[in-house]
Amino acid sequence: MVNASEHDQKHVIVAQPNLSASWKQNKQLIIFLSIPSIGAALFFWSLGAWPILPFAGLEIAALSASLYYVHWKLHFKHVITFNGDTVRIDKGVYAPKFTYTLPRDETSLAIRPENHPWDGPELYIQDRTHSIRVGEFLNRDECLSLQAHLKKQLRISAFGPTFNRNL
Repeated sequence: MVNASEHDQKHVIVAQPNLSASWKQNKQLIIFLSIPSIGAALFFWSLGAWPILPFAGLEIAALSASLYYVHWKLHFKHVITFNGDTVRIDKGVYAPKFTYTLPRDETSLAIRPENHPWDGPELYIQDRTHSIRVGEFLNRDECLSLQAHLKKQLRISAFGPTFNRNL
């Protein structure tokens, strides 16, 4: 999902993955899938096959951990802020983990076209010393939307399969 807003000469673009299921829905799925697993484990336990119980618990724990990890990764976001003479890129989950501040007059957009029609283009915001990929978690339509927003704010320095700079 790509959202753009502008207030007081400050343009902000927020890119984040599509959060298709809430944590509440994930918990409901875990409960729904654990009922038959625990039911089968209890049935075999009643027949004397008690070693099945820990494996049923491990199965539910693995499913829960996997869904939690995916849900956590879906909260990752990129916040790109264009102030008068700077471009600030914040990357993180709940708070910025990585922050880059680039001079706006030296900053440009590099676009690497998609390899497959389902992929989106790779977008890089770069200056003389940094080349920062943005929106790598977006689907094709969202990536094209981010590209359109970035084109309004930055000049395009490279478009094609090779655009690496020699520093």
